Amino acid sequence: MTLHSCCLILLLFTWNTAAYGPNQRAQKKGDIILGGLFPIHFGVAAKDQDLKSRPESVECIRYNFRGFRWLQAMIFAIEEINSSPTLLPNMTLGYRIFDTCNTVSKALEATLSFVAQNKIDSLNLDEFCNCSEHIPSTIAVVGATGSGISTAVANLLGLFYIPQVSYASSSRLLSNKNQFKSFLRTIPNDEHQATAMADIIEYFRWNWVGTIAADDDYGRPGIEKFREEAEERDICIDFSELISQYSDEEEIQQVVEVIQNSTARVIVVFSSGPDLEPLIKEIVRRNITGKIWLASEAWASSSLIAMPEFFRVIGSTIGFALKAGQIPGFREFLQKVHPKKSNNNGFAKEFWEETFNCYLPNGSKNSPASTSFHKGHEEGLGAGNGTAAFRPPCTGDENITSVETPYMDYTHLRISYNVYLAVYSIAHALQDIYTCTPGKGLFTNGSCADIKKVEAWQVLKHLRHLNFTNNMGEQVDFDEFGDLVGNYSIINWHLSPEDGSVVFEEVGHYNVYAKKGERLFINENKILWSGFSKEVPFSNCSRDCLPGTRKGIIEGEPTCCFECVDCPDGEYSDETDASACDKCPEDYWSNENHTSCIPKQIEFLSWTEPFGIALTLFAVLGIFLTSFVLGVFTKFRNTPIVKATNRELSYLLLFSLLCCFSSSLFFIGEPQNWTCRLRQPAFGISFVLCISCILVKTNRVLLVFEAKIPTSLHRKWWGLNLQFLLVFLCTFVQIVICVIWLYTAPPSSYRNHELEDEIIFITCHEGSLMALGFLIGYTCLLAAICFFFAFKSRKLPENFNEAKFITFSMLIFFIVWISFIPAYASTYGKFVSAVEVIAILAASFGLLACIFFNKVYIILFKPSRNTIEEVRCSTAAHAFKVAARATLRRSNVSRKRSNSLGGSTGSTPSSSISSKSNHEDPFPLPASAERQRQQQRGCKQKVSFGSGTVTLSLSFEEPQKNAMANRNAKRRNSLEAQNSDDSLMRHRALLPLQ
Repeated sequence: MTLHSCCLILLLFTWNTAAYGPNQRAQKKGDIILGGLFPIHFGVAAKDQDLKSRPESVECIRYNFRGFRWLQAMIFAIEEINSSPTLLPNMTLGYRIFDTCNTVSKALEATLSFVAQNKIDSLNLDEFCNCSEHIPSTIAVVGATGSGISTAVANLLGLFYIPQVSYASSSRLLSNKNQFKSFLRTIPNDEHQATAMADIIEYFRWNWVGTIAADDDYGRPGIEKFREEAEERDICIDFSELISQYSDEEEIQQVVEVIQNSTARVIVVFSSGPDLEPLIKEIVRRNITGKIWLASEAWASSSLIAMPEFFRVIGSTIGFALKAGQIPGFREFLQKVHPKKSNNNGFAKEFWEETFNCYLPNGSKNSPASTSFHKGHEEGLGAGNGTAAFRPPCTGDENITSVETPYMDYTHLRISYNVYLAVYSIAHALQDIYTCTPGKGLFTNGSCADIKKVEAWQVLKHLRHLNFTNNMGEQVDFDEFGDLVGNYSIINWHLSPEDGSVVFEEVGHYNVYAKKGERLFINENKILWSGFSKEVPFSNCSRDCLPGTRKGIIEGEPTCCFECVDCPDGEYSDETDASACDKCPEDYWSNENHTSCIPKQIEFLSWTEPFGIALTLFAVLGIFLTSFVLGVFTKFRNTPIVKATNRELSYLLLFSLLCCFSSSLFFIGEPQNWTCRLRQPAFGISFVLCISCILVKTNRVLLVFEAKIPTSLHRKWWGLNLQFLLVFLCTFVQIVICVIWLYTAPPSSYRNHELEDEIIFITCHEGSLMALGFLIGYTCLLAAICFFFAFKSRKLPENFNEAKFITFSMLIFFIVWISFIPAYASTYGKFVSAVEVIAILAASFGLLACIFFNKVYIILFKPSRNTIEEVRCSTAAHAFKVAARATLRRSNVSRKRSNSLGGSTGSTPSSSISSKSNHEDPFPLPASAERQRQQQRGCKQKVSFGSGTVTLSLSFEEPQKNAMANRNAKRRNSLEAQNSDDSLMRHRALLPLQ
């Protein structure tokens, strides 16, 4: 069974060796062999295998100069290590390098070579096989390039735990250590690259993009990660297509149609150069311009795409490139390549032929007999420079520096440096094995591996724990996923003004180690859009929403397609493309454009506004008129009419009216806490004081004129002290209400935001509406009692007929305050204070005018009526009228009683009142003479009672001139005063002068 297995493996190995002849590999012997996989060609020729004969290996086409340079980087690193006295001394590294032709099949063919040799060594069949030229096992493989190829190779190498260190495979799927156990890489994971792409789109404020990905293990995972990042940033994807270098023409046409019809200008591409090339050619053929291409690292610097003839459609490309490294001496090494000097490198001859478009005798497949195979392949990177079927022979003296090819482009060594770093990583792992101290090793019981018999899995173990410093002074160590974290350079494609070639201008970088939000740096001044423009292109589904608007969702469309909606009142947006409008602070309101917030308009009943000025003027007018009346009453304080109106109470009444007018001023101006707490009590106490004075005054007169016989109780009521006491008691009740109100729920200044959105009304919060109701209710109660007494006193003598005016003033008071209640409840803001001010002024003017204006008019303009005689005459007339009514009432009662007893006629009472039935004075005097006579001799009034007229006469003569007449009148009056009515009449006649 063992022998059978040996034969089978040898058969496989022999077949594999046949497929890879001497000119299809680079090989050098050594103590330890490293494998290499590089894309020396871009693809393979399409060939229909009809299986009519034994299948042959497909031919590789389209030479890749960069791939050959990467191969040279591996050889350079190995030779540099072999010549190093410190790194692996006394040990020689060999290599076996194969061309993958950028395909999985060719890569697996090469990988089988590595696996087969390792299997032979593991079987220890030297004695059976008798191999004369034994080749050591491949303990590590450097490669491959594409992620799809590396995925296939990693699956095979992982079965035998052969470490694979890739220099260009960045797919995040390869970080899965459960599936790819032996895979490591010196290139960053694509996960960071996809995040960086999304960050760039967000930086330029694009939100409407298309995506294209290679249909392999590189493109699909990369674009999937980008979608995740785009979704987090509200970036919408218009289309998403998959491509391949093996796609047929119809599939390419369909993708191009989608790109041409899309409104998205930015296209994110996760692909390699060979996979993208057919698509770009068709786009160039159709001349689809104006697109911005965001390139992944795999094609951002690909010479297959970065060609001058493609620049008009892809000139706006922004791509990612790996951080460039430095390889001292590598430039000179590249220049030394020559077919005759590179015996170990089977690819050197083909490189020479492709570089100089010639053929070497006994050289490669590109001899005159086979060059027809290369027709039409010149468009790819590294394709032959000539298109003729036959090439001239090479002289061997050609100068490599005289020809410009990607091979000699060593200005930015990115992938080449990754290859260099991969080789050094393996060398340092071997160095750790070489210098391992027993007891401190990584294996069981701290044991070490034998460097002379080292196996692949032992190298893999040391690679996972590798930590060294590279030639640039950077620390190199693989993480748990076998990745190296690195940074990216951001490049922009420019057209060189010198030779018209495409150059890659570095315009920024992406630092993976920085904090989120600080990783991306772009110098916009270096970017050229479409090769010449500095203006950032627009790639959004909808136009930007200006400040003052927000994005509104359109039903059935992606979130990036929106309409601009104006911010509502009270909200604002000060940035472009705001998702939502922000609410203004409580004391602010949005301006007209809704781009910012401005302080709300503050309103209160101001001193400076016309309405406030008008109310202030009316209040000042009331104060002036009240002061004027008080001055008149003070100046004419000893006149009869002032005395007759209870002078002291009138002063107090005028003072309370002054307080009423003044209290209205507390309602004007910006409400403060102290004014809010003062204005309602001031108004309430002032009005209660005013009405209390009117009430006591009216009640006193009514008691005097309606009392039948003056008693000591009546005289006490007439006392001034008791009057003031009653006024104080009535006012004290209001004071108590105000004190309780201020203590339990004091009013305060209040900024009302609810009445109108853009206005703050500064008002007084009354604290307790119930307390306010008690205050006004108590005032109205006193006014109602006053109205009652005034109404009863309406028929008092002319000089006391102020009761009529008091009645009218109370009517005005009630009308005002009854109207005040609905007006107060239906208004808001500053008009609440205005309504109350109007009510206070109206009630105050009503009281002032009705009670005092008539008296001031008599005092100032009718002084003839402000005399003792006038006052006593009117008072006595009222007294006589009352007495006459009483006398006639008693006469009627006596007459009725006599009639009921015997039918007698009765007799008239004896009095100084003379009754003249149906008779007039036979000799009447003129009216002026009669009036003068009455003023000199007294008063005479006529009172009609149905069938007769009673003439009342009373004389008021000066004591000095008519002393005798007075004595006679008193004697006569004394004799005639036979009942209590006559006595009361005399008392009322003398009242005004007391």
